[in-house]
Amino acid sequence: MYTCGPTVYDYAHIGNFRAYMCSDILKRYLRYKGYRVKHAMNITDVEDKTIKGAIKEHISLKKYTKKFENAFFEDLEKLNIDKANIFPRATDHIKEMVDIIGNLLKKKIAYKAKDGIYFDISRFKDYGKLSGVELKNLEIGERVRKDQYEKDEAHDFALWKFWDKNDYDVFWETEIGKGRPGWHIECSAMSMKFLGKSFDIHAGGIDLIFPHHENEIAQSEGSTRKKFVNYWFHNEHLLVDGQKMSKSLGNFYTLRDLLDKGYDSRSIRYLLLSSHYRQQLNFTEGGIKAAKNSIDRLNDFMIKLKTMKIKKNNPKIKKLILETKKDFEKEMDDDLQISNALAVIFDFVKKINTLIMNAKIGKGDAGNVYNLMLEFDNVLGVLDVKKEKIPEEIKKLVKAREKSRKEKNYEKADKIREEIKNKRYILEDTEKGTVVKKQN
Repeated sequence: MYTCGPTVYDYAHIGNFRAYMCSDILKRYLRYKGYRVKHAMNITDVEDKTIKGAIKEHISLKKYTKKFENAFFEDLEKLNIDKANIFPRATDHIKEMVDIIGNLLKKKIAYKAKDGIYFDISRFKDYGKLSGVELKNLEIGERVRKDQYEKDEAHDFALWKFWDKNDYDVFWETEIGKGRPGWHIECSAMSMKFLGKSFDIHAGGIDLIFPHHENEIAQSEGSTRKKFVNYWFHNEHLLVDGQKMSKSLGNFYTLRDLLDKGYDSRSIRYLLLSSHYRQQLNFTEGGIKAAKNSIDRLNDFMIKLKTMKIKKNNPKIKKLILETKKDFEKEMDDDLQISNALAVIFDFVKKINTLIMNAKIGKGDAGNVYNLMLEFDNVLGVLDVKKEKIPEEIKKLVKAREKSRKEKNYEKADKIREEIKNKRYILEDTEKGTVVKKQN
């Protein structure tokens, strides 16, 4: 899975984080379903805006972008967005870009012009297959060098930009010329390096369908002659108070802006994930407050489950747990219907709370409900539940027991299990391995 990551010329805004949140929910749910996910997200640290920012501040490109790259990682952590396995930087992968461009030149799908090397879209018959863009109005030889594009016209686009004085000291000396990469080639080079010439999922905002993702397909498939991506995952725009986010309207927020106003990062996370990725999300400060109420309700529920005293269990609760899990997965399996999945969870919470009020749930039931909520939170990532730290002594005993079991020395394994139990820890052997829990 590849996600188009940030261009590190400024602090990421909440519209950016809506896109990363949608990718996060997809990745978390795939893992919940048992898939192993290899995830790459690029860091674009060379393009027009980063160069202009570095020049304006009279510092090196690397020093300029590093500040915003570090801020991006801090924000990911605050929003509890799972980090990708790989965060390749564009400036570290110039060779891979040059190799693709060289290949396209050899195949005569790209050509050299006075100011750079361009991809000839007339030479790629499938151009427009993702976005549906029409080529009928294209004039032969019409090109665009900029990193920012008109959205309604197709142009031959820059793969490599020959150095000019406006780039100051930002350039690379390569076999295709002195210069720097175009925006689109960066993602093709980095995604294919780490995920292969063909991979499963490519994620990003709907605004990237054209021209960025259309151009990625063209240059990647033009170079490899193989299908680039199996599934495209595009999220809709974020609105703020019903309007497009804009600094001129005063509704432009970074995560830091909202935290400075006193809002909680988990509430912001909840609001960002609460709408279906194909729907526009209207982000309001009232929405953050409502999200906080929802999270407080869930956290209070978890605390209540932890403090159950009744020992007699209710056989109906096992059935309710299984039904709820099935309903949650049914909604998420249906193109990640997250709002419906949340409704399933809150309906479950309501039913369990009623049973608690009527003293019809035991301590063991409560533990099973608690564990199901933790499973759901592996997808949602909103609960404020402190993970229990297992002492090193217990971890060593668990490893020794596993070794004994592999050697079929079950008598020794049972003795170790008893020793662990005497230290007030219990073991549960599951299909996914041994789970260690502290006895209450």
